[in-house]
Amino acid sequence: MRLALGLEYDGSCFRGWQQQPGGGTVQDALQEALSQFAVAPIKVICAGRTDAGVHALGQIVHFDTDLQRLPHAWIRGANTFLPPAVAVRWVQAVSDNFHARASACARHYRYVLINRAYRPGVWHRRIGWYHHRLDVAAMRTAAACLLGEHDFSAFRAAECQAVSPVKTMHRVDIRRLGELIVFDFEASAFLHHMVRNLVGSLVCIGQGKKSPDWLTEVLLHGDRRQAAATFPPDGLYLMEVKYADWDFPSADEIDFLPALTALGFPEQ
Repeated sequence: MRLALGLEYDGSCFRGWQQQPGGGTVQDALQEALSQFAVAPIKVICAGRTDAGVHALGQIVHFDTDLQRLPHAWIRGANTFLPPAVAVRWVQAVSDNFHARASACARHYRYVLINRAYRPGVWHRRIGWYHHRLDVAAMRTAAACLLGEHDFSAFRAAECQAVSPVKTMHRVDIRRLGELIVFDFEASAFLHHMVRNLVGSLVCIGQGKKSPDWLTEVLLHGDRRQAAATFPPDGLYLMEVKYADWDFPSADEIDFLPALTALGFPEQ
């Protein structure tokens, strides 16, 4: 039997998603918890391998098991053995041809940045930070060039293992909520560090160091050395993974932006 599972986690507590020697990853924690509950080894495959420090509200994984249990039993059982920074949100039976990564048709990442003179305290490791006032309108103008199918080599990490740098960007939204700036990216798939590299380049434009047209030039040249430095992982969240043939619970149910608004970050 194949099951799909929705997961949220605080990435600052882990060495990233991918299992590695020495442990300390989200995959290590999840596999250990599921294996303890099932009393049998369980291996999981995720929709998107997040880096150390990157968070998720809508990570999706699949795994195979012979254990017959109701979905709520899997949720309670896994969460019993998981560390506090990881939680299973839902479990759903799927067909044997479902694959968390290969079956996905789109992914939605959000970067939350606080834009003020002093660094975050309460939101430490939960949001990014930039100290000079950023021009959101200029960043929006620049980001328009990212829509559609492009070779995103200019925003690709050197260690990226993707077969092709060509991806389709479906949506880019940039908005200000008081001191916060929220970047939303939805694409067919993302390259290693792609979102963080895009945010770094957009911040360069927002602070006036580069014009909006500069991002188009960088994208067309495809040279990573021409783009800005990689932004920190702190404010990056995997929000949702979409599938053509499967309708899973949306992470919008736990969107934290209304909570931030209630804490004094009004939308502008």
